[in-house]
Order: sequence, then C-alpha cells, then structure tokens
Amino acid sequence: MTDQLKNNLSILRKIANLEDNLSINKQNELIKKIVNYNKPGLFALLELLIERKVKKTTNISCIDGTIFKYLYLSKNNIIQKRINQYFQEGVVKLESSNNINYTDLNQSLIANNFQKANQLTQKCLRELAGLKSPNDRQWLYFTDILNIPTKDLQTIDKLWKIYSEGQFGFSIQRNIWLYNDQNWEKLWHRIGWKINNTTVRYPNEFVWDKTAPTGHLPLFNQLRGVQVISALFKHPAWNTENKLPHK
Repeated sequence: MTDQLKNNLSILRKIANLEDNLSINKQNELIKKIVNYNKPGLFALLELLIERKVKKTTNISCIDGTIFKYLYLSKNNIIQKRINQYFQEGVVKLESSNNINYTDLNQSLIANNFQKANQLTQKCLRELAGLKSPNDRQWLYFTDILNIPTKDLQTIDKLWKIYSEGQFGFSIQRNIWLYNDQNWEKLWHRIGWKINNTTVRYPNEFVWDKTAPTGHLPLFNQLRGVQVISALFKHPAWNTENKLPHK
C-alpha cells in the first residue's frame, strides 16, 4: 500500500462518521481516489466497510452505501465472496413489519436505476397501505399514509438515502420542506418538480440520475394536492430518524 493510499484512507477514517454535506462530498472524493488504486484500494475499502459493520456503535450512513456500490460493481471474485459473506442484503437491513420483500428496490438503487426504484417504491407503498390487488386504485389517499408501518417507511427511506449519497429520499424532501417554512411552492421548485412555475411532467421531464436536484426523488403526485405528501411528512417514522442535512 502506497503512502498516498494510506494517507487518503486515514483521512477517510477520521471523517467517516460525519454526515454534513461538506463531509459527504469529501468522503466521496476520497473514496474515488482510493478506488483509482484498483485492487489495493478496493481491498482497503472492503476492510473499512467490514470494520464499520462489526462495530455495533457505528450507525450506517452514506459512506457505507457508496463504498458498497463500488465493491458490488467490481469484478474481483474475492471481493464478491467477502461482500456476500458480510452483506448478503447490502448495507441496509431490509426490515419490514408486513413481510414486504425489498430486494428488487435494493438492487435497483445499488445499480442507480432510479426510475425503476421509483416505480417499485410506489408499488411497495400501495401494498403497505393495503392496495394489493391489480384492480385496486393506483394512488394513495392521505388516509392511507398512517397504515404504512414506521419500520417499512424507514427502510424505504434509508435505501434511497444510503445509495444516493444522501441526495434522495422522503426524509431529504421533508428536511427541505421544513427548512423552507413548510412552503410547498418553494419545495416544488427546490426539488425540481416545478420549473418556472410549470409542473414537470412524468416521466420524461423528470431526471432519473444523480444530476437531479437534491430531493428530486422519489416522486409523489402533487397534482392531486398536498394532503398525501403532507401526511407522509408528518408520519411518526421521522420522529426517531437520523437526519441528513439538506443540500
């Protein structure tokens, strides 16, 4: 291991538990530099990721998702065996109170397939609200929101946050909404759901990659009014969540 690689890894360890935006950006910059060392860099990141998992006092954060994605997409057989050993589900525990299988959503977000992940998220929310039949309505009422278990909403949100480097997720949108004094028009413009006072049309006018504004995904249909998303932002799930700052 070169001195520069050791130095980058040392700095990354020191800031690994920080979750402010500047620190997340610095973490991502360091991870990319370490990955550029190819095999030695990837193995160093693998050991760091396993170390963070073994330490029960370490909360999962964006750094774990970013490192995992690089390792998951690598073609090294040894790395693949190790991540299968320690991270069969990924770095986010796929917890559900309703026995919902989040494997497809998990895989889509790891692969940065945000459009598919958005579709799967809406499907999961409808199912959690009790709308399981193909003949059921394909949208939620605000009265459906409280039927969604806290554990499931937190799992869905954590998957989005962790695998998007803190860019996407319901709690990210909620933080922006709160920061802007719960002003809906400001929220729509900040997250790119409106541009020049014109509502963006689904699906072609939305951005399905990391060039999107912070909080752009996942989607909710604000054309039906704000009651549903307002109920979502007031769900008890956010009373105990670890917040990441808005960007």
